[in-house]
Amino acid sequence: MKLRIVCFVTLICLLLCGSMLLSSCGMIREYGVLDSVGDLVGGISFDFGFGEPSDETSDDGALSGGIVNAEINEDGELVVTYQDGTRQNLGVVVGKDGADGQDGKDGEDGKDGKDGKDGQNGVGAGESNTIIIEGEGSNVSAASSKGLRSAVSIFCTFTATVQQGGWRPGSSSTTEEEYSSAGSGVIYKLDKSKGDAFIITNYHVVYDSSSNTANGISDDISVYLYGSEILGREMKATYVGGSQYYDIAVLYIENSEVLRESEAVAAHIADSDKIVVGENAIAIGNAQGYGIAASMGVVSVDSEYIDMTAADEKTQISIRVIRVDTAVNPGNSGGGLYNGLGELIGIVNAKMIDDSVENIGYAIPSNVAVSIAENIIYYCFGKENERVQRAMLGITISTTDSKAVYDPDTATISVKETVTVHEVSEGGLAYGAVMAGDVLVSAVLNGRTYEITRQHHVIDMMLDARVGDVVTMNVIRDGEETSVSFTIVEECLTEY
Repeated sequence: MKLRIVCFVTLICLLLCGSMLLSSCGMIREYGVLDSVGDLVGGISFDFGFGEPSDETSDDGALSGGIVNAEINEDGELVVTYQDGTRQNLGVVVGKDGADGQDGKDGEDGKDGKDGKDGQNGVGAGESNTIIIEGEGSNVSAASSKGLRSAVSIFCTFTATVQQGGWRPGSSSTTEEEYSSAGSGVIYKLDKSKGDAFIITNYHVVYDSSSNTANGISDDISVYLYGSEILGREMKATYVGGSQYYDIAVLYIENSEVLRESEAVAAHIADSDKIVVGENAIAIGNAQGYGIAASMGVVSVDSEYIDMTAADEKTQISIRVIRVDTAVNPGNSGGGLYNGLGELIGIVNAKMIDDSVENIGYAIPSNVAVSIAENIIYYCFGKENERVQRAMLGITISTTDSKAVYDPDTATISVKETVTVHEVSEGGLAYGAVMAGDVLVSAVLNGRTYEITRQHHVIDMMLDARVGDVVTMNVIRDGEETSVSFTIVEECLTEY
């Protein structure tokens, strides 16, 4: 079997500084009020470290906004910074010492003035000396629950012809052998009233090189929702299309009563180009084929390429992935990788297995998975074609500069590249419009602007291009910015 994810970890993060306690275990955070400003004045700050926080919960469980930092200023006021960069002063939480009483007047044996009383607790402090801020940061259980509603387990049955018998001519025979595999998937589109859904999974979950089917795809695919992984609750799915080069496939479920009466929802998709190293990465899938479960870690690398053998067990491919330290196991393949808000950031597809390696797993970025899924639905659904069609520009690009950029507003760091055209193929789509040496700044396709700050932005964009679309690229040529345009034609499409 190709199997899935077992261990769900609930994290409780505590940061202790003086007598101030930050806890992520509930929907309310409590900050103990210190007796005096003491050494804390002057803008000491507390880094929450809760991944992607949130300050409100929507009806469908979506988490949004969030506190990323808190500090006590010189006036003893608690100032919090939210994820969108806005700041809020919550009032005094640390009272100052009262002024000492004055000495008696000279000439008389006056009594020493009494010391002034300590300053009172700041605004918002209750009788328990606690100030309460409503609106929790990233809540792992809420994010996981949101992901579970879009998670499915997948079981595929295959039939293969197996040769049996001796080595002498005529002494062998063949027999058909039935076997099954297990994997995971994510609900991408859902029409609950009709009981219809599109499912994203890995190509290698539904394909086997030994299968007797003409395309190697299982002709008996069963899909189960979380909480309904029992016989009689399966939903039969058909294969729409896929790509072993991207390791993505799309399945279709039609007229399912199980879907109609379920709590299932389509996954909320995050922009995977905006993920940052260190943010929460929750893997949800069918680990070891034991049923849908969750495990949690962090994003280790936001984007990199790995070389691996494709599903046909002979083709070598290079695939762009997110690296995580989240526990992923056989059966997790095709399952979702979610952020701390329960939004889909990737499709789990591989892990590194080596005695010297611990916790290196991989997921296909959600932007790529969604672009592939849309491409498959457009070019394959209801048609004979089963392959991804990607437009080729006919240019070779390279990274001529790369650096890390820190954003103080979000307290995050990201990589920015300078992407330059190295070569233009004669007769290619971009020939005569783009020139060698052009620095690619941005592109506009179907009204959407794609900022080109990484090489993969150009490659990924072409998955969204359709025949007849006009692409406008903004480039820097000889030190000046200019724009060029070209139209996607069928001749530039390549099957993947």
